[in-house]
Amino acid sequence: MGLKRMDNVSIIVDDLEAVIAFFMELGMELEGKALIEGAWAASVVGLDDQRVDVAMMRTPDGHGRIELAKYHMPEAISGVPEDAPANTLGIRRIMFAVDDIDDVIARLRAHGAALVGEVVRYQDTYRLCYLRGPEGIVIALAEELT
Repeated sequence: MGLKRMDNVSIIVDDLEAVIAFFMELGMELEGKALIEGAWAASVVGLDDQRVDVAMMRTPDGHGRIELAKYHMPEAISGVPEDAPANTLGIRRIMFAVDDIDDVIARLRAHGAALVGEVVRYQDTYRLCYLRGPEGIVIALAEELT
């Protein structure tokens, strides 16, 4: 088959520390930080003379990872507005399973998160919502109903 797993999703950010704090409040763990530069890195991503701070975050179960990257050289390119709606082309959100959706929302609001819509119930299975965090990053939360 060839495919073994999805390793991580990369998110390019401007304020690396604020985004790390947001995902740590969600419950992710900081796996490590590094400065990535040099010809080998430039050849992988196709950018000359890149200099990037990278932070790897992982879910508590160790199966999901997010790579946060702050480009110093060349500067990051913006184009999608921070308040882009759910039907904007590209990756729009990452979903996380949580134990208590109300608690997570309250904690993330302290880091600038805001509900995109509202918390809704899907049948008798889940409570769901979208939150917009720092730099317009959208996450979805799913609380399984028992």
